[in-house]
Amino acid sequence: MTPYFFGYGSLVNRDTHSYPDAHPAELVGWRRAWVRSAAFDRVFLSVTPDTETTISGLIAAVPGADWAALDSRETGYARLSSGDAVNHPLTPVPDIAHYAVPASQQGHTTRDTIILSYLDVVVQGFLREFGEAGVQAFFDTTDGWDTPILNDRTAPQYPRHKVLSATETALVDHHLARLSARVE
Repeated sequence: MTPYFFGYGSLVNRDTHSYPDAHPAELVGWRRAWVRSAAFDRVFLSVTPDTETTISGLIAAVPGADWAALDSRETGYARLSSGDAVNHPLTPVPDIAHYAVPASQQGHTTRDTIILSYLDVVVQGFLREFGEAGVQAFFDTTDGWDTPILNDRTAPQYPRHKVLSATETALVDHHLARLSARVE
């Protein structure tokens, strides 16, 4: 049976990948967090266990169980079995995996900022999949908003960046202001 992945960040934006059979889903018992990856000297979006939280995301098929391309895209993350923690519409139930930055790779970085062009892509995906309520839920179920945010919109550093509409940009900026996030 074809395995699936659960994406909770940029993989929610279907414009960043071509994996088939994508469906909205939820990961139960996990919470998103911005974490520093010492191995890559960058802040990444990851997940941490949290029995009180359920996060929305997207599942999609990994044809032929060929994880190599996705593992390469998710460099710096460990692929974890999601077990029965994913609520989704598929039957029979496929094997599902999600990615997280390993605790052993979390630590100090010299680039302690969230890249705004990355965050923009994530929010664009959540808006398309889950509407404005889904965007608010993304911000509310993600920790680490005290991390400075690098405004790189004029010269995007994120390799899969996308152009946002004025409405999408305003939505991102609204939630950052709501959370008193520091944009530099």
